[in-house]
Amino acid sequence: MDWCFCSLLWSFILLCLLVHVVCFIFGDADLTLQLASLIGHKPESRLRGLVVWVTGASSGIGEELAYQLAKCGSRLVLSARREDQLNRVKQKCLEISSLKDEDVLVLPLDLLDRKSHEEKTKTVVEYFGYIDVLINNGGRSQRSLFLETRVEVYEALMELNFIGTVSLTKQVLPHMTQRGRGSVVTVSSVVGLAGAPLSTGYSASKHALQGFFNSLRTELTDFPSILISMVCPGPVQSDIVNNSFTEELNKPVAVVGSQEHKMSTSRCVRLMLVGIANGVKEMWIAQQPFLIFYYAWQYAPTVAWAVTNQLGRKRVQNFKAGVDADSAYFTKPKTS
Repeated sequence: MDWCFCSLLWSFILLCLLVHVVCFIFGDADLTLQLASLIGHKPESRLRGLVVWVTGASSGIGEELAYQLAKCGSRLVLSARREDQLNRVKQKCLEISSLKDEDVLVLPLDLLDRKSHEEKTKTVVEYFGYIDVLINNGGRSQRSLFLETRVEVYEALMELNFIGTVSLTKQVLPHMTQRGRGSVVTVSSVVGLAGAPLSTGYSASKHALQGFFNSLRTELTDFPSILISMVCPGPVQSDIVNNSFTEELNKPVAVVGSQEHKMSTSRCVRLMLVGIANGVKEMWIAQQPFLIFYYAWQYAPTVAWAVTNQLGRKRVQNFKAGVDADSAYFTKPKTS
């Protein structure tokens, strides 16, 4: 009898390990997020009727967030600098959902204009009465080598990605603590957990966000119904490369390659909404082989350093050869 029980127990353990291995090999998110996607709450039920403020909503991940949230029935505040693009996004939200015109507020916002954040927050609260979810998605990336980059670029990255996000959160969070519930979701990056060449300033700003919000979460233990969640996507199809900082403030990116190898924006956003609906505190979202780097940096940093140095060298070589950095892992360096 004991032998049969032990056999069944070991068989169950081996089956669980096999399932985890299969999920890891074929998955596109960390195991917690995958589990939530399979058996957790659906965004369509948990996010319906909530007031969700999305920054960076005029393109990329922010734009897709607006569309999927609209389909979930969330009431929306769409913010970015380009009001014409926000109006375009709003119009599509109304076309693809049952939302009415008054359910979507277009609110132009510049994260660098920190003096305006208090007034913008008041506008949202006066319009909807409260804010259920703030999604900090606004920001810019970087494509340049440190030795060639002006310090002003690093200042701009930190001011926009880090200080601007903290400033807006500073205005919104008191409304949530007053109500005793809410969610602050911040889009970080895989380079917020590890390092990558050509992104020294961008990586620094995302590391800053990780440190800030992880620390903030510990300050809010008296508010268990307030979620502080970090989203760490790997390569995703979006406009972020086109809008990246380079070695000089106003210099555009020279080469923007194919994005076909990256995760689709719709899949990334779907996983984000699953994480929000299920209260996931940190989400790792990436296809293989990128997903394995999250685990390597977490559990085997020495191995991660060795692999990163090899791939980083290739990435720099491709960048210097005029090949898009994000496709460098799949493209041989050009030779003269």
